[in-house]
Amino acid sequence: MADRDWRNQTVVTEFIFLGFGELPDLQILLFVMFIVIYIATVSGIIIIALVVADQHLHTPMYFFLGNLSCLETCYSSTILPQMLANLLTGDKTISFSGCFTQLYFFCALAATECYLLATMSYDRYLAICKPLHYSARMKTRFCLQLAAGSWLNGYLATAIFVLFMSHLIFCGPNEIDHFYCDPVPLMEFSCSDTHLIVLLDFVLACVFTLPPFLLTLTSYVCILTTILRIPSTTGRQKAFSTCSSHLIVVTIYYGTLMVVYMLPKRNTLSFLNKVLSLCSTVLTPLVNPLIYSLRNREVKEALSKAVSKYVAFTKTCRDA
Repeated sequence: MADRDWRNQTVVTEFIFLGFGELPDLQILLFVMFIVIYIATVSGIIIIALVVADQHLHTPMYFFLGNLSCLETCYSSTILPQMLANLLTGDKTISFSGCFTQLYFFCALAATECYLLATMSYDRYLAICKPLHYSARMKTRFCLQLAAGSWLNGYLATAIFVLFMSHLIFCGPNEIDHFYCDPVPLMEFSCSDTHLIVLLDFVLACVFTLPPFLLTLTSYVCILTTILRIPSTTGRQKAFSTCSSHLIVVTIYYGTLMVVYMLPKRNTLSFLNKVLSLCSTVLTPLVNPLIYSLRNREVKEALSKAVSKYVAFTKTCRDA
């Protein structure tokens, strides 16, 4: 009987983002702000280039930093281009396939980031708590396996979830009160039985947040305990400086993630939810590479050398 009811209704073929439609006078300002943020975030590729080009940065910590910069660039590219197009043209629609493509990459990259941050915390744990074993354990092959495992786990598990989601029947409404394809409103729009997909979503969310979060938390408890045992103040400051950037990034990432998904889903809080989601999906990818760059002496030195070489090369070409 339910199947006949579905056939009698119009099947949704596209979705409409309500986004920040309640601020019509600020659409141009939002477009300018978001395109500046996007350009700044994409410029994080510079960190990847520095890690590849500078021999002094060929260490596990900077290898994982390069992966994080690549991930943040991809993360922003999943959401911001569509948002910018919506703001510029006024067309808020996204096709069914486009929505699920965005959903896939958004969820896959979020899951990957959780495990990549946990991997980076393990790297700092070995460097500070087990310095004599660091070189033996963090070999190139092992680092590649950790990074590849983080990426593959995120993409493969998300593929299963999105495959189940794509088989749901959507028959309206099709207005998403958000600026990207979030799985929660999509499941609410479905007129299929969503009990299984809700359970799968819960299981995958637990698998891809709790273990890496607990691993990260445990690593930093051990790190802070080790640092406090160092007798000299200079030694403690030097040890803490090697992991402070990562600790700030982890705090920002999990802090915004928890607030966004633990906030009650009420109409009165919908605008606040969108603002917090904006911080999580747009501002965090911008801030993370900047934190590492501005707080890291080696990265600043490598950037300074690269700029000096570029200026010298430009001057040589001009003189020639």
